[in-house]
Amino acid sequence: MVAAMLLFALFTPVLARAGEEPAYDEIIVFLNVPQVGGLEVPAVIHDQELYLSVTDVFNFLKIKNSMSAGMDSVTGFFVSPQAAFVIDKVQNRISYKEHVIELDPGDLIRTETSLYLKSEYFGKVFELACTFNFRSLSATIDTKLDIPVIREMRQEMIRRNISQLKREVKADTTIRRESPFFRFGMADWSVVATKHLKGLTDTRLNLTTGSIIAGGEATVSLTYQNNFPFGIGRQYYLWRFVNNEHRFIRQIRIGKITTPATASILAPVVGVQVTNTPTSFRRSFGTYTVSDFTEPGWMVELYVNNVMVNYVKADASGFFTFEVPLVYGSSLIKLRFYGPWGEERSSERNIIIPFNLLPGKELEYTISAGMLEDSTHGRFAKTSFNYGLNRRMTVGWGMEYLSSVTSGKCMPYLNTSLRLTSNLLFSGEYTHGVRSKGVLSYRLPSSFQFELNYSKYAKGQQAINNRFFEERKITLSTPLRTPHFVLFSRLTLNQIIAPQTSYSAKTRYRDIAKMKYTSADVMFTGTFYRLSSSLTTYGLFTDQPHPFVYSNFLLAYMLPAKFVFKPQAQFQHNQSRFMTMKFELEKQLLGNGFLNISYEKNFQTQISNMTIGLRYDFPFARTAFSASRTNKTTTLIQSTSGSLIHDGKTKYSNFGNRSGVGRGGIVILPFLDLNCNGQRESNEPKIPKLKFRINGGRIVTDSRDSTIRVLDLEPYSKYFIELDGNSLDNIAWQIKKKILSVDISPNQLKLIEIPIAVVGEAMGMVYLNSEKGLEGQGRIIVSFYNSDSMLVGKTLTESDGFFSYLGLSPGSYKVRIDADQLQKLQLASFPAELPITIVSSKEGTIADELEFKLESLQKNTSQKSVGNTIDR
Repeated sequence: MVAAMLLFALFTPVLARAGEEPAYDEIIVFLNVPQVGGLEVPAVIHDQELYLSVTDVFNFLKIKNSMSAGMDSVTGFFVSPQAAFVIDKVQNRISYKEHVIELDPGDLIRTETSLYLKSEYFGKVFELACTFNFRSLSATIDTKLDIPVIREMRQEMIRRNISQLKREVKADTTIRRESPFFRFGMADWSVVATKHLKGLTDTRLNLTTGSIIAGGEATVSLTYQNNFPFGIGRQYYLWRFVNNEHRFIRQIRIGKITTPATASILAPVVGVQVTNTPTSFRRSFGTYTVSDFTEPGWMVELYVNNVMVNYVKADASGFFTFEVPLVYGSSLIKLRFYGPWGEERSSERNIIIPFNLLPGKELEYTISAGMLEDSTHGRFAKTSFNYGLNRRMTVGWGMEYLSSVTSGKCMPYLNTSLRLTSNLLFSGEYTHGVRSKGVLSYRLPSSFQFELNYSKYAKGQQAINNRFFEERKITLSTPLRTPHFVLFSRLTLNQIIAPQTSYSAKTRYRDIAKMKYTSADVMFTGTFYRLSSSLTTYGLFTDQPHPFVYSNFLLAYMLPAKFVFKPQAQFQHNQSRFMTMKFELEKQLLGNGFLNISYEKNFQTQISNMTIGLRYDFPFARTAFSASRTNKTTTLIQSTSGSLIHDGKTKYSNFGNRSGVGRGGIVILPFLDLNCNGQRESNEPKIPKLKFRINGGRIVTDSRDSTIRVLDLEPYSKYFIELDGNSLDNIAWQIKKKILSVDISPNQLKLIEIPIAVVGEAMGMVYLNSEKGLEGQGRIIVSFYNSDSMLVGKTLTESDGFFSYLGLSPGSYKVRIDADQLQKLQLASFPAELPITIVSSKEGTIADELEFKLESLQKNTSQKSVGNTIDR
């Protein structure tokens, strides 16, 4: 406290002038604003009270203000133009909005440079609560208002996020994707053993590997089951080469390819596929709702064109919904499911989005050819061309061939997608001799969606595996969100017109009439605080007088101690009785473990089932065990699964509990660049604690060293890394390129070495030789030149003549006063230059005690005129 009082006595002498207001020397305090930052601002301390410069504080907060010519008032508006204010020294009051606050004498202090207001009034009048720490000479302003500087920072963050989504971020460095001839990277594995105590044992093994072969992504999945022969038909293999920068061929697939076929194809297609469709996301023009059911509690991942864009957890009834972004070009939607108990590690489901819009005058094509992997070995081929007439309409054409279709192997088709309005989409397709169909979708800003589907099948067609005449479908869905609950409702009506068939020994099967089959389901699912519920009613209506109608009702309630209780019931309305009832209790254990107990009774079959299960997620694997008793049969299921990540370049191998095949990663290695050449050398150490931001992935740190890994990144995507130089321990450690753009390679960990330059600092004084002697001179430009006489940096002296420049790489330099400024001011520098040397070190070199003396070339020029010239 004594030191603070001495400091107060040194910085706040009262210089009384006869007939004038006492003048106060200004001091500098550090002003901090949470969520914004801090800076040094002028202040005055009088009678142990803090006075802050109004213009400096408001300028920092970006509040509109202006000082009067006589520096006796400040005017402006606070946050909005309607909130005008006047801080008036002459009348000693503050006018704000429609209020006038009278000030006590001494609450406003005017000096030769600014107008100062007692800090407490910033809180009383403008809700800028100010607290002052006398010992550290620092002040903090805290506010709940949306002041302009906070609003601007928030908007800048939003703009940066939008720019990242649109890939418009300007990166300092771009790191391209590598394509080695061979590199092994990822592997997923799983083991599921099912034991019936009075029957057979079923064991399933799966090993999926991901690697790079000939510059392309190679995926091989091998499955073994003890009760079935190990056949090639049950295995999966695919080689994919991607080059999004090529104009004519962007993707090549060889192996088991996926192609949207009109004909019913129930077996995998082994062949080749070539397309100019990029893997990267293109600008979205809307959304499309996809909803369905799976098992309760399963994780569902959404992939659009093989890029994961979202994931959700199915609710207590197994229902899930996605808002699928509609992108320009064809959209292949893939859903991947992950079960919690290992009974089925994952499965996939493909969904075709009916709308395919392209930018104007852009052509996309896909050519596929192969053979069906079944007993018929049928030959399959399909060509697809789509052309954007304009931004609202796309037309397409092509040919599909399947050798096993008896009604016509060649199936030419035409299609179109039309954006009628921003919320109204239409898609139509005609396949000769097979089918005509149309889809109309309308979506309101409230997310209410209406969709109408109609299909008419050609008589006698054999390509599609049904005998329908027509198919009609209407879907209405809408979400409802409030602060307390979320509700999703969906109504689906589906009508099929098919032939009614009779049989006789003479005529065999014969169609005698048309039959209408109408099904409907109404679903309501929602969450209210700890309660999750779902009610779905199904109905099947035919020409028969009695329809079949039943409801499925489910609740999930979060009990204390992390227990979850799930009752479920199915009720048949025709006979007014319950079909099944189920009760389930789940408890989380030790953070990563779960205990599950369930009982189910089927009243129609009189089958009862009792199950108890336990699963635990280790860092290296996921394990599960369950035992069930169905009537008099006991079944035990044991499962474990995990993944392996290997990177030979960084000598890193690690087991994990998440799937890794097909994804990529980044290894970030920051090091001290002692010689500032941007390359890591043997004597340059790694450094910890570097913070950064990345738009995706999962960050994993290694406690053994300073290496940081980012996993679960989508391949062929561009990620932006923003390095935080303020997180480094030494001010001399600087990052020259802070924004990196990285192209992710599949099944690889990309090593990114971050050079942290260790720079030197030069500091000194600039004096002006006047009649009063040597005085520190501000606003003088000091320049730094390297050994090749190239300008490498500039700085400006402070008001007392002090200068400092941080950022000099190791080497020899010459320090000079700016020649143009000297000529303009008619001054000469002594000496003309000073040599300095910055040596390489871990802490950085400081070259200090540099002094320059300036003398006027015009002896009759007064010191005052020189000072005024410098100010101008």
